[in-house]
Parts: sequence; structure tokens; C-alpha cells
Amino acid sequence: MRLLSGTAATISRINWVIGQTFSWLSLGIVLVCFCVVVLRYIFATSFVWLQDLYIWLNGAMFTAVAGFALLKDDHVRVDIFYRPAKMRTRALVDLIGVIFFLLPFTWIVYAYSLPFVLRSWSYFEGSANVGGMPGLYILKSFIIAFAVLVALQGVAMLCRSILVLGGRRDLVPPSMAYPLKPADAAAEAIEGIH
Repeated sequence: MRLLSGTAATISRINWVIGQTFSWLSLGIVLVCFCVVVLRYIFATSFVWLQDLYIWLNGAMFTAVAGFALLKDDHVRVDIFYRPAKMRTRALVDLIGVIFFLLPFTWIVYAYSLPFVLRSWSYFEGSANVGGMPGLYILKSFIIAFAVLVALQGVAMLCRSILVLGGRRDLVPPSMAYPLKPADAAAEAIEGIH
């Protein structure tokens, strides 16, 4: 069980660092977009590579921080039944969701994007626009990073679910802990009586 806890903590730490680092690209995106607008509407000039840059920064940021968003539980979903559910129910839903949906999805993304990315690397693909950014192959590599980081965070979620379902909530890393609901406190009180 401690191995599960350590695995979840390590994966979460990796996604935390990557998420915190790549989140700063949002500032770069705003600055580059601002420069594009100023150059275009005040100085009546534009650079194709600069327009490519803010789109590419956007793509790199959102693919790199996807695992971090999963760690923080920030992805969009319908929480009508999930949020008010007991912790064990949420752990079971996460376990089933990761095994049957998340991991197959990330595998499909990885498997189908790998030839696409490798082909791009084989001829050092650049922008399709004349005067655009070189190195499109690097940006395309973020598709692979997306699949790997989200799959890794899915493995961390599996570890958390197994710990909770196995009665070892105390070993769940604090960064991944389920919020305690009133129903959970009542269930723990009843278990403590028996």
C-alpha cells in the first residue's frame, strides 16, 4: 500500500511541477498577442512567425498542463452524482472511469499520434505559413506529452482509489486527497462504533 502511495505522490509531484511551469506560458501568450495587435493596428505591420508563436504557445501550454488539471480535478464533467457521493463511491467511480475510459483514451491518442509526430520529426517540419515559425515538430510532440502526462495522472488516481477502497485513506498523498463530505464523516463515525 505504501508503494501505491509513493507512486501517486511521485506522479502528482511531476504533474504539479510541469503544470506550475507551463502555466507561466499564459503570460507569454498574452504578451505575444498584445505585440501582434500593437504591431498590426498601430504600426500597420505583422510578422507571421509572431502570429504562429502565440498559437503554438497556447497549444504547448494546454497540452502540457492537462495532467496537472486532472490532478487538481479541474476538468469539466457532470458532477450531479459525483460531488455529493461518499468518498468510497467517488473512489469506485474514479477507478472504473480511469480503467475503462481515461487509460484507453490516452492510449488511442498516443498510438495514433506517434506516427504523425515521428513523421514530423523525420523532416523537421516547420510552419505551413511562409515566414512562419520553424520547429512545428516540437509542438506536435506535445500531443505525446499530453497522452503520457494524463495517463500517468490516471495511474495516480488508480492508486488513490485503491488506497481509499482498501481502507488506507491515511496513505493518500495530501495533494490528491478527496474532500471530506458530511456523509463520509457519518460513515466513519458508524464504523468507529462497530
